[in-house]
Amino acid sequence: METQFDAIVVGTGISGGWAAKELCEKGLKTLVLERGRMIKHVEDYPTMNDDPWDYKTGDVITNETRKTQGKQSRTRYTTKESSKHFFVNDLDHPYNETNRFDWMRGYHVGGRSITWGRQSYRLTDFDFEANLKEGVAVDWPIRYKDIAPWYNYVEGYIGVSGQNVGLPQFPDGNYLKPMDMNCVEDHLQSSISKAYKDRILTIGRTAIITEGTKPGLGRMSCQYRARCMRGCPFGAYFSSVSSTLPAAEKTGNMTLRPNSIVHEVMYDADKKRATGVRVIDTETKEVIEFKAKVIFLCASTVASTSILMQSKSEAFPNGMGNASDQLGRNIMDHHLGVGASASTDDFQDKYYFGRRNNGIYIPRFRNIGGDTNQKDFLRGYGYQGGGSRGGWTSKVAEMGYGAQFKEEVLKPGNWSIGLGGFGEVLPYEDNRMTLNYEKLDQWGLPTVTFDATIKENERNMRKDMQQQAVEMLENAGFKNVRGYDGDYALGLGIHEMGTARMGHDPKTSVLNKHNQVHEVPNVFVTDGSSMTSAGNVNPSLTYMALTARAANHAVEELKKMNL
Repeated sequence: METQFDAIVVGTGISGGWAAKELCEKGLKTLVLERGRMIKHVEDYPTMNDDPWDYKTGDVITNETRKTQGKQSRTRYTTKESSKHFFVNDLDHPYNETNRFDWMRGYHVGGRSITWGRQSYRLTDFDFEANLKEGVAVDWPIRYKDIAPWYNYVEGYIGVSGQNVGLPQFPDGNYLKPMDMNCVEDHLQSSISKAYKDRILTIGRTAIITEGTKPGLGRMSCQYRARCMRGCPFGAYFSSVSSTLPAAEKTGNMTLRPNSIVHEVMYDADKKRATGVRVIDTETKEVIEFKAKVIFLCASTVASTSILMQSKSEAFPNGMGNASDQLGRNIMDHHLGVGASASTDDFQDKYYFGRRNNGIYIPRFRNIGGDTNQKDFLRGYGYQGGGSRGGWTSKVAEMGYGAQFKEEVLKPGNWSIGLGGFGEVLPYEDNRMTLNYEKLDQWGLPTVTFDATIKENERNMRKDMQQQAVEMLENAGFKNVRGYDGDYALGLGIHEMGTARMGHDPKTSVLNKHNQVHEVPNVFVTDGSSMTSAGNVNPSLTYMALTARAANHAVEELKKMNL
């Protein structure tokens, strides 16, 4: 068995796939490690063509599923019958909560790149400069200009459909043709443009191909089936198993090893460099050491941070790179589950074709200068949502039968529309994850404990998120407008990040501007743990851009013999 490589990548999801692709294409012999099972594009999507009636209870979360995936079910959609196999068994993979934290995980090749929401947005200098300007946490060590070329590169490769709208707080990008909006969405868009000078409505920017093809395993345009979370056999949406991992494999430089739990980065104190990783083989229980010149931790925020925490030595008694005591702190997410819904009696002669797995988007319009600045909260939020027509269920109560009932069943119901807020969570030092060495998992490794909550800034923001959603729907003339603020806890946005943040100073941050551990420059961390602040948009595009940028830097440094 080969144990010596040029590079090791830990994780195969959004970030790991990109690290593998970039390093392999640049000529490095790369070992890619995944703690879970193998997943192959198309052949390992068992439910990709199922219909709701193929399941005994319909495609819902069953009580039986909640017994083994209770925490994974908190989203109310992840563990439906058609997608539960892509999420972990909570009994087999426990964690601890001082405060409720919804940690959604998929342990398999591809990780959450198979089940992600695909919304793809850029951070802006409003985000990169905010901490410094407001005296919050620490300053980002990069600015928009540093990452903009990498956003362009990633968008062009994965395929992002969307619309350029010319807003500084919502940067334009490298987009395929946008998906169509339906009539109620068009109506709300028109109303907002007339009623407000500070906000617009556009179609969501999503990593789904709408024209042509993209690199990977037969990636082609979306078929509008809305079965994305089951794995897309057409490769229309970006995932590492249909795109970046096949690209890495094509080079001949990748060795992919599933069923391999990385739990420690090994360190040479004399050279002040990492030498490799220590792995538990989940099938044989064997402990194996793999060596490499450079290591990329892309295992997802909590897992990558856990690996660093467990990588203790004389040089790092509190975990690798943790001289700042910031490892595990500042955990962030995006807060959601707040907004408004409404209906209308209009547009009875209108319908739509296909199942568009994308929504509408209203970009941030708070705290971007002038009259938009708020007294009650920092940062901002956007809205995601959409409109649709109801269906046959309204007819069941009538207890009809015969030909007339069949005709009624085929008539669509009224149109409804919803706006869901999506807001920034600030980095708080006391929002953290720790390791519990008293409660070990089945591999004898410590379990994670979360102690984190949203605070006054987010609670004040949520009031505004609900109020503005109600106001916009009422202004547009919709009926039955109802605001809501639901059962949110950190983690529910499935965007956990920030626990190994980037920064200028090793005394207050874990990583430098190139995602290198300050004290161990041949270890790179490029998943969500590297985020210094959260922004208010879906972060996966930023993870990909940071990873591609870091991989490029790693190869340049290797050539210079600096690593």
